[in-house]
Amino acid sequence: MDEVEVIVAHSERATLRVGDVFLKVDADQARMDAEVEAMSLAPVPTPEVLWRKPPVLAIAALPGTALGHLGRPSTGSSAAWAAAGAALRRLHDAPLPPRPGRAGRSSAALAAELDDECASLVANGLLPADLVSRNRRVAEAALRPWTPAFTHGDLQVAHVFVDGDEVTGIIDWSEAGQGDALYDLATLTLGHEERLDDVLAGYGTDIDLDVIRAWWSLRSLLAVRWLIEHGFDPFAPGCEVDVLRFRT
Repeated sequence: MDEVEVIVAHSERATLRVGDVFLKVDADQARMDAEVEAMSLAPVPTPEVLWRKPPVLAIAALPGTALGHLGRPSTGSSAAWAAAGAALRRLHDAPLPPRPGRAGRSSAALAAELDDECASLVANGLLPADLVSRNRRVAEAALRPWTPAFTHGDLQVAHVFVDGDEVTGIIDWSEAGQGDALYDLATLTLGHEERLDDVLAGYGTDIDLDVIRAWWSLRSLLAVRWLIEHGFDPFAPGCEVDVLRFRT
């Protein structure tokens, strides 16, 4: 009999694995709708939807292994990272999905959220004020006009599966929608900055590296408190706090 493996679980959602089936439990019906819709529209490999009975979505496991994990050295080849960049380019060049995604927040709304979060990080003693202020300045470059693209919205390196040098699929599309393409590129390479050149070799276009660096800082600043409150450790080696330290 297959065991039930808890992949991730917190107050917003949970993902379980039973054999070759992943069960995603999410009480937010709109988020589940967005995930299924995005997978049906994305021009890249995605998991097969086996069945859906809210609040549960059952999807098939992908072949291969994750390209990497935050806080651990990536075992993926340069060619595999380039393949991930090429897949991301196909996604960003695709027709826009009907709804905005996580990467589609306006610059004004994002700046207000960032300022509130920075103040909270300092007031609650989670991070030193100088570390927060320096990264807030770096993050400013991300707060600029951008052309909407079809974005994944949460393209952590662990969400890209590869077999050898080929991308076999991309998982976790609940934050997908119209957004800033450079947010996806920065999320994929967060904590793996040495792989950015490989990703861009596959992506195949000139990129403003200052904006990528800005998103590394911005995403990390916004993530620290949420991660702590949901049982994760952003202070682990190679994770969000180390990203912030490296930026300064």
